[in-house]
Amino acid sequence: MGFDWIQIGKCFMVLFAVIDIFGSIPVIIKIKQSSGEINSLKASLVALVIMIAFLFGGEWILNALSVNIKAFAVAGSLIIFAIAAEMIFGIQMFKSDAASAKVASVVPIAFPLIAGAGTMTTLISLRAEYAALNISIAVFLNVIIVYVVLRLTKKIENILGVGGIAILKKVFGIILLAIAVKLFADNARALFTM
Repeated sequence: MGFDWIQIGKCFMVLFAVIDIFGSIPVIIKIKQSSGEINSLKASLVALVIMIAFLFGGEWILNALSVNIKAFAVAGSLIIFAIAAEMIFGIQMFKSDAASAKVASVVPIAFPLIAGAGTMTTLISLRAEYAALNISIAVFLNVIIVYVVLRLTKKIENILGVGGIAILKKVFGIILLAIAVKLFADNARALFTM
């Protein structure tokens, strides 16, 4: 399968919801306050490299561990479901580690905030349904948004306000929940009919 705008759009929306850069604005502001300035370009590039590497190398890793891609997609759908539950219900299932000020652009901004377990699982799950080229373009487009948000974090927070950010989290949480259910249904069926 080659270049497809519809696939790019679908992959873009899924990754946008999983990365949830707008929902991470309060965390980014907190990290900026404790660590000083964050290098937006460095954080974005590191996240891009991690995501692209996992997109193309993740399947090889799974094969080395003898894990079926459909089984990983089902596991990924459960993680995406948990992320959506966090966004919708405001509960915290995943805890992030504190990082030193010197590496704040890489840890925890690039990894695990942007290119975390949920994003990596999503990339492998998307690989089960979409062409790698389209996923790569969607990753790149998301990283551009991540870069812009990192550069303009304070301004975005002032424009959206606490209520606006909360609404965004809920809306993308519901979209993500529907995607998780579809991903689970499609891949679980394939697992049991093999």
